[in-house]
Amino acid sequence: MLQRWKKKNETKRSDRRRYYGKPAFAAAVKIDSFAYMPVQDFGNAFSTFIAPNYGAGKEKRISQGIKSAVTAAFAFCLVISAAVCAFAAPLMGIFVKASEKETISIGVGYLRIEGAFYFGIGLLFLLYGYYRAVKMPGMSVILTILSLGTRVVLAYILSAIPAVGVTGIWVSVPIGWALADMVGVVYYWKKMRKAQMIAGN
Repeated sequence: MLQRWKKKNETKRSDRRRYYGKPAFAAAVKIDSFAYMPVQDFGNAFSTFIAPNYGAGKEKRISQGIKSAVTAAFAFCLVISAAVCAFAAPLMGIFVKASEKETISIGVGYLRIEGAFYFGIGLLFLLYGYYRAVKMPGMSVILTILSLGTRVVLAYILSAIPAVGVTGIWVSVPIGWALADMVGVVYYWKKMRKAQMIAGN
């Protein structure tokens, strides 16, 4: 009897969070997009830097550029992550009325979960830029599909668990970024290793 009551109460709580989750997501995603927009532009600039150097065969310059770009993007994302996590509630207050505390609370949860992992999307934008520049746009498409596909599947699975609810949707986003980053970086290292082997022969 007690277990049934707990389960019923948990389901009600989950349904309530789903109800308030929609407006919370709508507001939080605006803040989210604005927060990492500079990193997206940074990825485009990175692509512009890589392309001519790739065409000229300046591998050493490309390698130096990659190190500098990753360091700069990581530092920027770290600052933005700290700012978004620290000021999540006031930022939500820009788009949501102060009286809608449940919506703000859910939005803050979203921003703090996703905001803590902005370096993931930062690296992903650099990978997009790199693969476009080296004439491998298909790899950028694969990484996009991996990132978005993982998000959709995980969001569907995790949000169906009453104890997790909408939090599962928020968590699925950085997991999608991480998977795409991992594949993009591993492919890059394999590509570099192969090129070094060819050059050695």
